[in-house]
Amino acid sequence: MSFLQLLWYAVIGLLFAVFLVLDGADLGIGMATRFLAFNYDERQQLLRTIGPHWDGNEVFLITAGGSMFASMPMWYASLFSGFYLLLFLVLIALIFRGVSFEFAENAETKRGRNAWMWTNFCGSFFTAFLLGMLFTAMIQAVPMDAHGDIFASFGDVVNPLSLLGGVALTALCLYQGLHYATLRTSGLMRYHAATLCGNLYWAAYPVEVLFALALYLQTDFFVTHPVATILFLVIIVLSTLVGHLATLRDYEWTAYLASTITLSSVVALIFVGLFPNVLIARNPAHTLTIVNASATPYTLGVMTIVLCVLLPIVIAYFTWSYVSQWHRVSLQEVQEEEAGY
Repeated sequence: MSFLQLLWYAVIGLLFAVFLVLDGADLGIGMATRFLAFNYDERQQLLRTIGPHWDGNEVFLITAGGSMFASMPMWYASLFSGFYLLLFLVLIALIFRGVSFEFAENAETKRGRNAWMWTNFCGSFFTAFLLGMLFTAMIQAVPMDAHGDIFASFGDVVNPLSLLGGVALTALCLYQGLHYATLRTSGLMRYHAATLCGNLYWAAYPVEVLFALALYLQTDFFVTHPVATILFLVIIVLSTLVGHLATLRDYEWTAYLASTITLSSVVALIFVGLFPNVLIARNPAHTLTIVNASATPYTLGVMTIVLCVLLPIVIAYFTWSYVSQWHRVSLQEVQEEEAGY
């Protein structure tokens, strides 16, 4: 395995982690519109915290897929064809969520606004849930032939581990969104977000225990990478505990950073557990590895140069975007804008 192959495996993992941290908060805000807000103005208060950023954050998912396509085309082809239906449903959820922002604001009736707000909630929920299913389905052994073609059955996609993965990622995105709401809203919304998050954290611990058990029973992570797997599971539990305690004590930034570490550790657990494979076949001879899934050294070299040029620009832009538009959104601000002041 070359350095460039290892580098691009890590880059793809990093892109997925950044997407879940940034857009995970957006998905959590979308779900929170039904748990925290009781009318249209309160839902707009929540949605305006992510208004300038949500579409830019989704670019990281596209970039992760594009990087996989260019650097490891065999992985991309097998994953996207084998789990086509699941990815198609993710795309549908993202499309409906994306259009709901504009359609809700421009709806002429209260019923229309409410329908598009429900669309935003459902799009956010199913995006998180289906991505969680995808990530945990792809770390299990699948029926794959020597050409990399996956013939996945219903049980290969929908099983205890993938369902737990969907529940876990949905919960993590909701926590991330609620923490983000405490940082970006004021008044009662800020208080209710912290209270709800503190109460919901009690459900995280049994889910994490069940997820670790399913991981032990349905993957080879504990056999191939026992130390790393246990280490990341411990980090996930500890960061969850820190986030819970920080929420109860109103340490908003600490809670948000702890939630960020939890999401990042989940991605790291998946990618380290898979290494050096990218897709595991039931017949070990057909397993797809980083080496046999990678593009040519020339392609990886050109991509690395492009990465070194564009990465500082992207970091600078996103930093400026968040810093320049960072303020607490109040309910009064939303009501004044709705009234035309």
